[in-house]
Amino acid sequence: MEQNKPIERELENAREVVNDSSKVVVLTGAGISTDSGIPDFRGPNGVWTKNPEAEKASNIRYYTTSAEIRKRNWALRASGDLWPTVAPNDGHKALAKLEEKLLLLITQNVDGLHQLAGSPADRIVEIHGNTRNVQCLDCDYLAPMEEALERVRNGEEDPHCEICGGLLKSATISFGQSLIAEDLLRSEQSIHECDLLMAIGTTLTVGPINRVVPLAHSLGKLIIIVNGEPTEYDALAECLIRADISSTLQEIC
Repeated sequence: MEQNKPIERELENAREVVNDSSKVVVLTGAGISTDSGIPDFRGPNGVWTKNPEAEKASNIRYYTTSAEIRKRNWALRASGDLWPTVAPNDGHKALAKLEEKLLLLITQNVDGLHQLAGSPADRIVEIHGNTRNVQCLDCDYLAPMEEALERVRNGEEDPHCEICGGLLKSATISFGQSLIAEDLLRSEQSIHECDLLMAIGTTLTVGPINRVVPLAHSLGKLIIIVNGEPTEYDALAECLIRADISSTLQEIC
């Protein structure tokens, strides 16, 4: 593809591709949520770049073996400094306008903003879980995160499950935990059924979900990549746009 086309020409090309498509799969990463005030993790101002210790709370081995790591993590969550109250931005809202074209929205994000923007929950796969719920690592207990945070604010530094006494953590997939096989299968199947894959705000470095891009290419599906920085799969894209994500999605959706 010609990677030096003027941005206007790329936007027009992307608009035409989206308009002509009837079964769209979208893959989103951290970049779509930065305009909502959620920092990425590994960028120059990322959460883990500024505070490497915070990354340990996302590793299941450290989380389960260190009460101090859990206490610091719960304190951050309860203060609102880790996951501030945020709202969907124009990028989330633009994707919600795909409506009946949307076959599946696969997100690497855990913020729940696609649902809040209006994308149908039954067509969303949260491949890394979400932070809006809390779960027990030993039983099937699942509840809104706010219930656990209220316990922390009331003095419990490291809340445990009130049913079985097991460790509680956010309903996210931590490093060292397996992804949900059904979600991976559903994501792969959607690539076989779609006519367009849009990869938005993701560096496409985290596997195995990044493999949907070369899979789509091998099946002859059209690919649009919108990201602020280069990705390793840029050469596979029919449309490659390096620009502001929110305004770009408003233009092409």
